[in-house]
Amino acid sequence: MKTLRETKVGETVVVQKLRGEGAVRRRIMDMGITKGTEIFVRKVAPLGDPIEINLRGYELSLRKADAEMVEVV
Repeated sequence: MKTLRETKVGETVVVQKLRGEGAVRRRIMDMGITKGTEIFVRKVAPLGDPIEINLRGYELSLRKADAEMVEVV
């Protein structure tokens, strides 16, 4: 399964599953990244960290480690 980290700039994807446990998973969900959410990858920093995404009408910067926990289709 493809992760949010592997998504290219300009692609729109839908969240299928969240990996991770406990506080990390809760933090990702608190940011609005839940199953079925549509995410547009806006930018990736020159060294690949962080990733800037648009979801639910706002912009969010996400670390590569956190983006790797989000499975998308």
